[in-house]
Amino acid sequence: MGQIQSLEEFVGLLRRRFWLIALIAIVGTATAAAFAKSRPDVYESTAVLQIELPQVADPAANVATAQLLQAIEHRLTTREALLAMIERHGLFTDAPALTETDKITALRTAVRFQNVASVANQTYGAPTLISAILITAQLDTADHAARVANDFAQGILDRGSEGQLATTRATFDFYAQQEKPVWAQITALEQEIATYKNANAAALPTRRDAQNEELVNLETERRALEQTIVGLESERAAIEATGAPRATERRTIADLTARIAVLNQQKSALDARRTEVETALSAIPDVERVLNTFDRRLRQLQDQYTVITTRMAEAQTALQLAEGQQTERFSMLERAITPDYPVSSGAKKLAAAGGVVSILLALGVAFMLDLLKPVVRTAAQMQRQLGIVPVVSIPEISAGTVKSRTRLATAALALADGRKPMLGLPRYAMIFAGATLFLMVAAAAIA
Repeated sequence: MGQIQSLEEFVGLLRRRFWLIALIAIVGTATAAAFAKSRPDVYESTAVLQIELPQVADPAANVATAQLLQAIEHRLTTREALLAMIERHGLFTDAPALTETDKITALRTAVRFQNVASVANQTYGAPTLISAILITAQLDTADHAARVANDFAQGILDRGSEGQLATTRATFDFYAQQEKPVWAQITALEQEIATYKNANAAALPTRRDAQNEELVNLETERRALEQTIVGLESERAAIEATGAPRATERRTIADLTARIAVLNQQKSALDARRTEVETALSAIPDVERVLNTFDRRLRQLQDQYTVITTRMAEAQTALQLAEGQQTERFSMLERAITPDYPVSSGAKKLAAAGGVVSILLALGVAFMLDLLKPVVRTAAQMQRQLGIVPVVSIPEISAGTVKSRTRLATAALALADGRKPMLGLPRYAMIFAGATLFLMVAAAAIA
């Protein structure tokens, strides 16, 4: 801190630079007070909208209302909407230097939407229910604040009733449009499955057991035919081995030959059928894989169709409620009124901060002046700066010093005299008291 390293030296600095410190503090405080007083007043007005509960309970109604309210707020604060409101109410006409962007930014900053949460019991994880909304406007005049708050509130009322009906109708129309193509896809896929099953009727997975059983039966019949054929051929060979067969034996051989031919034809038919059955059995895995693919596609379409029909039914119910005005709706609970007094614009805090900054600046200037002109004024400073212990310290004696000591003595006598408590005070005490009184008057004027 340079040469100011003790309380006594700091008090000496204040005594030496008292006039400079007092001048800077008074001028700075007065300037801050004048600037705070010159700031325009701000008026605040609030409109209150209530969200009325529906007469018919709808679990998703409040969530939809919160989303609708947020969308309305976004639409009301668009650039076009704010420009229309500025022109409609003649806002910022006393500030021609502001551009359109500045006016829009100022109006957005001046308007505040605040949602009031409902006190009703809510399930865990569910969004917060809204019971009311506060629209607050802070502008330069009381009339502008009330009119702008009411204008925003009316905008929410108008768009709220229209928005709910339009949203529910659009939702219903959307699901109705989605339902038709999905149903058409299901119908086409079912027709394709039926055609494929008809084309591969023998290789359907449901025929596997029957085909296996038929294959066993065919094999049994074929073996029986082979045994019969072998027996007939043996009998014919035995007759033919006798040499010259008689007429009866020739007829018997011809009959046996005919029977063997018929049995061979039956055996060929059984072989052909066995080949068909084996081919069908070998094609069953491929057919089953294709049918499984069809089933998965069909289940997906059916699940999608179920979701669409469920949502469409909910949308239809919501549409009926909206058309009958049975859903949650906005109502004007309290219109914004013209305020009688401006709200605090922070003038007191600004003036107080200006006074504190002025005092700190004054102390800083005084300290810098002492740094620019270092002078050894006390024995402690001499010992600290030069390392020399002074033997004798002779104070500076001048006519002003004598007069000052005379005033101090007179002040002490005056303080002892209760009839004249202020007559003997030093001049710096009187000035400090005047400065304090001036600050108090300035603060009162700002208030």
